[in-house]
Amino acid sequence: MEQQEMLTFLKDIYKQQMPFHRLLDIEIQSLTMTDVQVRLHMRDELIGNFIRGILHGGVISSLLDLTGGLIASVELLKQLEGKDFEEIGRRLTRIGTIDLRVDYLRAGAGEYFVASGSILRKGNKVAVVRTELVNDKRSLIAAGTGTYSP
Repeated sequence: MEQQEMLTFLKDIYKQQMPFHRLLDIEIQSLTMTDVQVRLHMRDELIGNFIRGILHGGVISSLLDLTGGLIASVELLKQLEGKDFEEIGRRLTRIGTIDLRVDYLRAGAGEYFVASGSILRKGNKVAVVRTELVNDKRSLIAAGTGTYSP
């Protein structure tokens, strides 16, 4: 399977096949072997504090977690380059979150939010990913560190 085919397959899994991601209505803004960005538009259903109209902390955590999982998945795809479709699909469906720490740095105010990140360490058994969430004004809202089992 070619690189672009693998990325298209991965994007479909995260955007179309995962019901919770559909509920959040995420947009995968960028998905390459070196860059992952996930965007979420603010809407009433995502408000956690109705007085201030800010993004719910659980949504923030979920967005950082799914972005971290997507980054870990891209790292796994790099290892699986040249493998057949079945092997890639089997390995991708086994990725899971082992641990997630979220630091909430500012109130989740904004019209939209973008999560991105990078691999801190990739081993044979786990991948550690650092993620960040910024709003439409590029203010850092939250940062996360997640451990994923590839």
